[in-house]
Amino acid sequence: MEAVPRKASGRDAARVAAVVVAPTLAAGVVVRRRSGMALAERYAVDRRAIGLLGELRRRYGPEPLRVQLAGRHFVLVLDPEDAIHVLDRTPDPYSPATREKRASLEQFQPHGLLISRGAERAARRALNETVLETGNQLHSLAPRLVRTVREEAGALLAATGGEQGELGWDDFARGWNRAVRRAVLGDAARDDTALTAMLSRLRAAANWSAAAPRRTGLRERFEQRLRAHVERAEPGSLASAMARAPAAPGTDPAGQVPHWLFAFEAGGIAAWRALALLATHTAKDTQVRNEVAVTDLTEPRLLPYTRACVLESVRLWPTTPFLLREAVRDTSWGDGTFPVGTEFLIYTPLFHRDDALPYSDRFMPEIWLDGTAQDTPGLFPFSAGPGACPGEDLVLFLSSTLLAALVERHTYLPDRPGRLRPDRPLPRTLDHFGLRFAVLPH
Repeated sequence: MEAVPRKASGRDAARVAAVVVAPTLAAGVVVRRRSGMALAERYAVDRRAIGLLGELRRRYGPEPLRVQLAGRHFVLVLDPEDAIHVLDRTPDPYSPATREKRASLEQFQPHGLLISRGAERAARRALNETVLETGNQLHSLAPRLVRTVREEAGALLAATGGEQGELGWDDFARGWNRAVRRAVLGDAARDDTALTAMLSRLRAAANWSAAAPRRTGLRERFEQRLRAHVERAEPGSLASAMARAPAAPGTDPAGQVPHWLFAFEAGGIAAWRALALLATHTAKDTQVRNEVAVTDLTEPRLLPYTRACVLESVRLWPTTPFLLREAVRDTSWGDGTFPVGTEFLIYTPLFHRDDALPYSDRFMPEIWLDGTAQDTPGLFPFSAGPGACPGEDLVLFLSSTLLAALVERHTYLPDRPGRLRPDRPLPRTLDHFGLRFAVLPH
């Protein structure tokens, strides 16, 4: 680390606000907006943002760059090693519970891990890791989870029209949400679409951070409905695993579940985009099908290549483009100090799509299998360090299982095949709402 860098000019700070921050907020950081995502792809907002940050890195140097945004002190992290430095030092001195994040997520998860600090955070992190089995790629509930995902994949395909039909995001999301509710809360929650709708409305309010009024009544109704499912602790669900897990007073186990439901949606988006990539990249699709063909999908099995396809989908189009950390105390950096309250902004597409990477704009799941991704600083599909997503393995297991179940006996033809052609650089923004496929049996 070098000395604390210069501060960006007022003009450059305004450009960051207009080109990097505003488009990401418009697309929705807590729940994606259809209109925002459509415009984001049309105007290639991520390509513009990456271009601007790359320009600033060349002009100011790779050290963290101080910018003034809306009267607040932010630091743009422009070097992958500096990003690792910040993420590895979570939660002290760099807390994930930033001011903006707390204002947003308190709408629907006031006791969630992501906005907790101190002893409460430690206790909630321990509970999340225990129930989600962080670090275990094959969760102990895998047999039940596999059956659930396969049943919902079958129902989803049947709803497309049997032998031949069409599949769009709305139908896919409904099927994925049914699988998620069953996995988290049990079979009795399968058709509780009202629960998901309430959460979506709360998340929509959370998109506005502190600018949105608190939906207190809606949140109370949502929590009452959710806690009834959690307290039932249906055998084979994550709720049952939570009921068995030790929890310190004040941890609020049920209060962790809204974030699980929220985070699983990102896994669905990643799987959906991976399906689009496989539909246009014949060689990769063949490798997935070969892996599926030699695997008994009725049993819990790891699918390394299929899993890598989902990871690569998240590299190409991060479902969490901003990783935010806030200094909880004055923090030394090189020869200087960042004061308490300074927020660090890591824009993951800057590193995931760095032009220096030979695979920057290509679909290359192999990098997650041969060690390339692990040896490349700056690839954070599920964040990194002590604040990394505790549900990474579980999300990847469920999403890759769903992807395998979908391609097992069907072929998918995109309505706009030129969008993701393998002989062209892949777009740096992809509107998942706009993806649609013709579905054909093998």
